[in-house]
Amino acid sequence: MKSLAHALRLAMRQLRKSPGFTLTVVLTLALGIGATTAIFSLVEGILLRPLPFSDPDRLVLLGDHVGRNPGLGVTAREIATYQSAASAFSSIGGFIGASFELSGVARPEDVTAARITANVFSTLGTQPVLGRVFTAQEDDAHQPLAVISYALWMNRFQRDANILGKPIDLDRKTYSIIGVMPRSFEFPLQDGQLDQTQLWVPMSLKPEELTDANAGMWGFQLVGRLKDGVTVAQATQDADRVAQQVMRNFPANMAAIQITGDVSLLKEQAVDDVRPLLRTLFIAVAVVLLIACMNVAGLLLVRAIRRRREYAVRLALGAGSGVLLRESILEGLLLSLAGGLLGLGFAAAAIRTALHLLPESMPRVSSISMDGAVVAFALMVSIVTGSLCSVAPAFAAMRTNLTESLKDGARTGSGAQSHAWLRSALVVAEIAIALVLLTVSGAFLRSFQKMRAVDPGFRPDHVLVADYQLPLGQYSTDTSVNAFNRAVVDRLSASTSVVAAGITSVLPASGGWAGSAYTIEGVPASKWKLQFANFAIIDGDYFHALDIPLLDGRTFTAKDRADTPLVVIVNATMAKHCWPGQRAVGKRMHAGNPKKGLPWATVVGVVADTKIGARDEPSADQWYIPSEQPAILNDIQDTGTLTRAADGFIALRSTLPPDQMTHSLQAAVAEVDPVLALQHIQPMSDVVSDIEAPRRFNTDLITAFAAGALLLAVTGIYAVVAFSVSLRTQEIAIRMALGAQRSRIARLVLISALKMALIGCVLGVLGSLAVSRLIASFLFNASATDPFIYLAASVTMILMTLAASALPARRAASADPLDALRAN
Repeated sequence: MKSLAHALRLAMRQLRKSPGFTLTVVLTLALGIGATTAIFSLVEGILLRPLPFSDPDRLVLLGDHVGRNPGLGVTAREIATYQSAASAFSSIGGFIGASFELSGVARPEDVTAARITANVFSTLGTQPVLGRVFTAQEDDAHQPLAVISYALWMNRFQRDANILGKPIDLDRKTYSIIGVMPRSFEFPLQDGQLDQTQLWVPMSLKPEELTDANAGMWGFQLVGRLKDGVTVAQATQDADRVAQQVMRNFPANMAAIQITGDVSLLKEQAVDDVRPLLRTLFIAVAVVLLIACMNVAGLLLVRAIRRRREYAVRLALGAGSGVLLRESILEGLLLSLAGGLLGLGFAAAAIRTALHLLPESMPRVSSISMDGAVVAFALMVSIVTGSLCSVAPAFAAMRTNLTESLKDGARTGSGAQSHAWLRSALVVAEIAIALVLLTVSGAFLRSFQKMRAVDPGFRPDHVLVADYQLPLGQYSTDTSVNAFNRAVVDRLSASTSVVAAGITSVLPASGGWAGSAYTIEGVPASKWKLQFANFAIIDGDYFHALDIPLLDGRTFTAKDRADTPLVVIVNATMAKHCWPGQRAVGKRMHAGNPKKGLPWATVVGVVADTKIGARDEPSADQWYIPSEQPAILNDIQDTGTLTRAADGFIALRSTLPPDQMTHSLQAAVAEVDPVLALQHIQPMSDVVSDIEAPRRFNTDLITAFAAGALLLAVTGIYAVVAFSVSLRTQEIAIRMALGAQRSRIARLVLISALKMALIGCVLGVLGSLAVSRLIASFLFNASATDPFIYLAASVTMILMTLAASALPARRAASADPLDALRAN
């Protein structure tokens, strides 16, 4: 221990003697370790940390495969069937996402909520921090009770200790708060991810939800806990058996529909979509750390070579090679631990920034933090990095040639030149690895550029949008909903600065989806196949408001009322899919399957495809319905949708910038319903930007890693070339004394660097080809092996290598040969 303490003091003294070197190495390691730690915090928080439930590995989601359409959930009637007939589960609970207008306390606002059966909480194994949850008896009795989230309790009710029993109005109906859930509780899954649901109310299934008319209303969800010893495969077989029982109870008009059971682990559903991305990001940041390690190893190697005379003297005086090895590793560990501590600070700042920049589609964001596991990871990376970076300089110190190093002219002796291949190898490796990240970044940038070039089917400029939800208590009929919509549209249209105003139930670029099965005229029941199309209920001059082109026929008019023939408008993809080679206008279709015997609706127009999600998603079949024709609405509600006509998005196009129309929109709505809360009032361009955020985030992050790798590689190239030039000072002086031109000396240095760059680029291209399959799934209309990207990345690396070598080359060419020869 005494010897170790002495070696530690010596290492610290040596590092203090070279503050510039020490600071450079610490900052380089801090960048690499900090970036790696920040990405690991994402991986740990999203993928590795258990869900905040009791024994979460036993929790599964259950649903139906309906034909070739997975993930549709279950119907209301299936909840009771699964609870009584399934044998592979110790408990099963049903739930469905909801949204309520919360009022009665402070200003009204829309809150994300869920209707759940009483046993959902017991299935998850979570208890409230205050109060209790509702019982099955209260659920069956339709008791107006609410359990609120910790965040809602904090933000809306200021942690009121007397919150239990307080009344709140949900959709203007009074509920009583009976419990507050823990801070970490997140449920249910919304759109494939754990969402920050703000309150939970009893499922209290309505009689109409259990009728034959709504037997095809998929959209409810089931969460179950597997019995001990039961596997997911066995549970799936059990779910298939229950699905067969469900089909036997289908009404006659659903006889053509086939369903099978679908069981998946809750955790897998929560993180499945982001797992490949996080894996790719972690590999990318590990590559940056590897380049940083190579950089540090090169700097330590250069320092070891500069100290070879010191090492030779110490060896000559009897110091063992093991002592030099120990001191070298201790120096590396001190540097890496200092870099790790500084990197933790960088990582903490990066995490705080990332929490504001992460796209909304990223699940479990609240789980991301600098916890003990992340700190332990950073410490482990620091120790491993310091040990690995010390290997090359340690062996360089141990292999010091006493005779050569102690000569008067040892400055350019073979002891220094013997490690030239190792320094060059480190530079070549840095160039190769940086090139891989450059090509990946180029592919992501090209993909993002391709996506932005796709026509979304509408013009978002000068458009302001907002969403709302009408309380069912005051807007329980189609007539009352249509009266609200018409009044709002009329008031907005009366403004001189409004070009057009409309209302839709599904807004483009919002990621929303409301699907219904449909039948086209002329297809016999024996040949009918279950297929779903997205639909939107619209009012006002919606197509003009979003500037959606009309390709054929006409749009809806005021004459399309409840007492006139039913009409629909389809998009170009649906027209081509349903009536290939024919004109869609004049054709007829209806919701549901052929056996429903519903009234036909005539296609009166064809409009351009609009992207419901991001532009990189394929165009889907879509049809539009006038809100004034309730017969179509009722039919759709009987065939599988849970979208309420009382939910909607207001869209207005104006001559003024969208932000200047916010007050006009709020005033128009307040004239119709002074209490109604408008949500997400924003320019349509922001909606488009939000839906593109995940791909933009991926691209920006990969590009940042590539830029960091390039910066580290250039730094390493400069350090090695500068040191190589210093070692060749005597050789360069002799060449100049014999008549060599200064331009030739500069060219000599640049050619040496160019050779390393060319070798590194060849290896980098091979590495890029190797990882092309890994990134192919993230690209849109772009190839991971695009020759142009490879060429651009290679040219960039070569130019950056030459730029990093330019200053050492200039110094070599401007050196005075007499001074150089005297110094040697």
